[in-house]
Amino acid sequence: MKILLFGKNGQVGWELQRSLLPLGDLIALDRNSPELCGDLTNLEGIAETIQKVAPNIIINAAAYTNVDKAEEEQDLACTINTEAPGILANEAKKLNAWFVHYSTDYVFDGNGSNLKKECDSTAPLNVYGKTKRDGEELIFTSNCHHLIFRTSWVYGAYGNNFIRAMLRLGKERDNLKVVNDQIGAPTGAELLADITAHTLRTALQHPDADVSGLYHLAASGCTSWHTYARLIFEQAQKLGIELKIQPNQLISIPSNEFPTLAKRPLNSRLNTQKLQTTFNINLPSWETPVRRTVTEILGSNSQLNNST
Repeated sequence: MKILLFGKNGQVGWELQRSLLPLGDLIALDRNSPELCGDLTNLEGIAETIQKVAPNIIINAAAYTNVDKAEEEQDLACTINTEAPGILANEAKKLNAWFVHYSTDYVFDGNGSNLKKECDSTAPLNVYGKTKRDGEELIFTSNCHHLIFRTSWVYGAYGNNFIRAMLRLGKERDNLKVVNDQIGAPTGAELLADITAHTLRTALQHPDADVSGLYHLAASGCTSWHTYARLIFEQAQKLGIELKIQPNQLISIPSNEFPTLAKRPLNSRLNTQKLQTTFNINLPSWETPVRRTVTEILGSNSQLNNST
């Protein structure tokens, strides 16, 4: 079994290198890989890589994720988020291989307070969301065996993310404003990687089950960015980390007081029932994995010491 992974140095790609190892021989690439092309801006190169490796599974953990900059670099975002996944899917179809791809809640307009289902209409508010939605469409059109996972608010112990940003700002500032009207579920890269491995194992062991399709994958529960930030600071304090800001001094503001180049959806809630039912899995609540990641980032083993 050969597995070809694009985006090995991203948050999800980093965790996938751990979770995928039991499934087969893993070839992990990034855009600077020397022998095989892992650069999604080189469409011919990535097609040639797949033809040369002839994998049984192709996983795309690479993406253009700078939401605001995508408004100014639309062509680049389109190449990476739309055209490249289409190429990967077409090559997967030729090989009868499985293709795994990660998408986003930003394909929706964020209206209302309901949990969005896979069948709900998409209406992205920004270029990033549009390029990710269009990438999904090309994968559907390819008719390859695929698992597309829409997720939200991804973080991990490795890479740049909201947790790391808050920890840095919490040490630098005694005054911090965070929006309180964007609601979603912080989802760990570790969870995404583990669920990916589990679903692939199911797909390979039960080929007649026809599990190919689009799934929403996010931690259970929901929160605001403000409450999320407060939990991060509270966990840091429990670990003895000195912060300039106190968790109860974090200022809550609406999105219209924090303008950004790209408009964000207010409602990022995803209904994950299809995934849980199809693959017989349970998705954990968002709080505990966030606390664990804060602990891991800060390099503390205090929780382990307290449990022994």
